Amino acid sequence: MLRKMILFLALSGLLHSELTGVLDDCFCDVESIDIFNNFKIYPRIRKLTERDYFRYYRVNLKRPCPFWPDDGHCSIKDCHVEPCPESKVPVGIKSGNYNKYSQAANTMSDVVECEQAKELGAINSTLSNQSKEAFADWARHDDAQDHFCELDDETSPDAEYVDLLLNPERYTGYKGPSAWRVWNSIYEENCFKPRSVYRPLNPLAPSRGDDDGEGFYTWLEGLCLEKRVFYRLISGLHSSINIHLCAEYLLDEGWGRSVWGPNIQEFRQRFDMAETKGEGTRRLKNLYFLYLIELRALYKVAPYFERAIVNLYTGNAQEDGETKDLLLQIFNEIKAFPMHFDEKSMFAGHKLEAKTLKEEFRLHFKNISRIMDCVGCSKCRLWGKLQTQGLGTALKILFSEKEIKNLPEHSPSKGFQLTRQEIVALMNGFGRLSTSIYQLHHFRQLLKEKR
Repeated sequence: MLRKMILFLALSGLLHSELTGVLDDCFCDVESIDIFNNFKIYPRIRKLTERDYFRYYRVNLKRPCPFWPDDGHCSIKDCHVEPCPESKVPVGIKSGNYNKYSQAANTMSDVVECEQAKELGAINSTLSNQSKEAFADWARHDDAQDHFCELDDETSPDAEYVDLLLNPERYTGYKGPSAWRVWNSIYEENCFKPRSVYRPLNPLAPSRGDDDGEGFYTWLEGLCLEKRVFYRLISGLHSSINIHLCAEYLLDEGWGRSVWGPNIQEFRQRFDMAETKGEGTRRLKNLYFLYLIELRALYKVAPYFERAIVNLYTGNAQEDGETKDLLLQIFNEIKAFPMHFDEKSMFAGHKLEAKTLKEEFRLHFKNISRIMDCVGCSKCRLWGKLQTQGLGTALKILFSEKEIKNLPEHSPSKGFQLTRQEIVALMNGFGRLSTSIYQLHHFRQLLKEKR
């Protein structure tokens, strides 16, 4: 193991000389994250996301774009998502046990809910239909207050199960005006920036010939920590997705089969120091920053899953037990990592100002999750929605620390809650970040061989 680490560190310096050292806005270095992720986390998170509980994701890919007229879907065959027949989905997942608990706990919960329903029914019999609808609207509003994402309605007839292992994230050929408009809307309309900044934030936007890249980031210095963090989260997510596309690129197609693999030239165009005028290294550092944010969220939410009452339920007791054991192994590794992002400095100013900023932060990100319904490629939309929801769930966790600490040990229905949809997105989203950092190591090796 020690020899592997020494070799890994030797290769780490070959990608970019500036992708090293301490990251901005936190006290952690790139090299420590590389070793921790590639040797401790990546092997385990990869196994976890292959388990039945995490491989089936229920999603609605037919929701209309809420911001502009639908400009048609990608016609390339690799854009297609193959839904999973419900007969293939584990019985415990499709039966609606979204809240992860054992059958015994669900049975007790059902009894309690039934009794509560009778009481509420007696009260509601005196209310008009209009009043009942108003109460339902208020309840939905309250439930949504801690959400940073626009969640799909899993009961919608358009929602389908997708086997993520059979629909991997790859470069599909989806690009051009449709893809550009999605990212442009995310950066220009939803990221915070001073009014004095006129340069496009979108890295896909054409820059002026005299722009050396340095001016692109100087405006960040004038923003408060929270707004810097927001931009870096979006940039990190964008970088992670780009690495996936570079690593799983359609290299050849013929004779009835497609060949997928790493495209070094595509990677250089997006991240090379020279070709991006120094911007590529900043993009990669934002990926590491995002990794630390989601890592911190997993650290915070560990007590939620460590309760005996929580079971990752699929209907197969042995499978469920092994899946939870693997998840707890990952949490134990995360707890042992010494350099976590400290979120206590966020939203720590004047109470009213902090509350307003936090709500603005939440609404901006929720808007971005809605933009994912505007992606024209179904496979890109699937993975965009999943990774955005994963990050949104991580943010929900970070802002729910008190609720998580006060969780009752034996109650499945009180206090902080995560739906199965959120759990699957959280772990798969973090798995994508872990894969990105692992794939960076592979690109380092490929670049070394090219020299």
